[in-house]
Amino acid sequence: MSALSDNLVTFAILAYLVAMIGHAVEYALGNVRNRVATAAPVRELVGAGGGVVPTPPAPVPSPPTADRSGGRARLAGLIGVGATAVAAALHLAALVTRGLAADRMPWGNMYEFVLTVTFIGVAAWLVVLWKRPTLRKLGLFLTLVMVLLVATAELVLYVPIVPLVPALNSYWFVIHVSTIVFASGIFLLGVVPAVGFLMRNGYEQGKRSFPYTLAKRLPGAVGLERLTFALHAFAFPIFTFAVIAGAIWAEAAWGRPWGWDPKETWAFISWVVYAGYLHARATPSVKRNVATWIAVLGFLTMLMNLFGVNIFFTGLHSYGGLD
Repeated sequence: MSALSDNLVTFAILAYLVAMIGHAVEYALGNVRNRVATAAPVRELVGAGGGVVPTPPAPVPSPPTADRSGGRARLAGLIGVGATAVAAALHLAALVTRGLAADRMPWGNMYEFVLTVTFIGVAAWLVVLWKRPTLRKLGLFLTLVMVLLVATAELVLYVPIVPLVPALNSYWFVIHVSTIVFASGIFLLGVVPAVGFLMRNGYEQGKRSFPYTLAKRLPGAVGLERLTFALHAFAFPIFTFAVIAGAIWAEAAWGRPWGWDPKETWAFISWVVYAGYLHARATPSVKRNVATWIAVLGFLTMLMNLFGVNIFFTGLHSYGGLD
C-alpha cells in the first residue's frame, strides 16, 4: 500500500502538469477567440433633399481562423479541467492508500499534511468550477500551485510511514487536525483568486507591465475579489474552531491550553491576519486591493507555520518528520 501510494502521488503530479499545460494553451489562444474583423466602410445614400444619410455597416463575421482558434482554446481548457479531475482522483487514492498502510489518518507529518491540504484545495476548486464555469481560466494558476506544492512534498518532504507520535494518539487528532487541514485547503484556494484579483485590478486600471499583463485573460476583477472573500469567509470560522480545539487538546495533553509554542504563536498570527482581512473587507473606507493584500499576507503566515516552524524551530508541535 505504501509503494502504491507513492506511485499514485507521482501520477497525480503528472496529471496536474498535463492540466496546467492544457490551461496554458487555452490561455495563450484566448486572445484569438471571438475576434471580429474590421468593419466594412460606411455607405452613404443621397436623400431627396440632397442630404447624405449614412447607413449602418453590416456586421462582418469573425474570420474562420478565429473560430478554429477559439474551438482549440476551449478544447484545451476542457482537457485542463478533465486532467485536473483525474489528478484529484489520483491524489485522493494516494491519501487513502497511505492511510491504509499507516493504519491511521494520513496527517502525521509534513509530507502527509501538505498532500491533504493540496487535495482539499483542488477538490474545492472543482466545486467552484462546477458552480461557476466562467472561472475556468483561473485553472492555470491553480494547477501551477498544485504542481509546485505536491512536487515539493514528494521530492523534499517525503518520509516513510512511521507510527503516530504518542502525543498525537488521541481522538482530538482527528478533530483538531482535520479542521486545520480543511481550513488550510480553502485558504490555499482562496489565495489564487486573491493574487489574480490584484493583477487583474491593476490591468483594468491601465497597468501594462509585468505581472499585470498575465491577468489580461482572467475573469473580471470584481468577480475574483468576491470569490476571494467568499472562500475566506467560509474558511475562517473553521480555522477558528480548529485553533480552539487545539487549545482544548493541549489542556488535556500538556496541562495548559496555550503555551506560546512556535506553532501556536504562528497559528495565532494567522488568525489575527485573517480576522484583519475580513474586518478590512467589511469596512467601506478600506480599498479592496488593500484588504486583498492582507489576505495574501495571511496565507504567507500559514506557509511560515507549515514550513518555517517545522524546519527552523523546535517545540511541542515538531512533528514534521524531517531529519
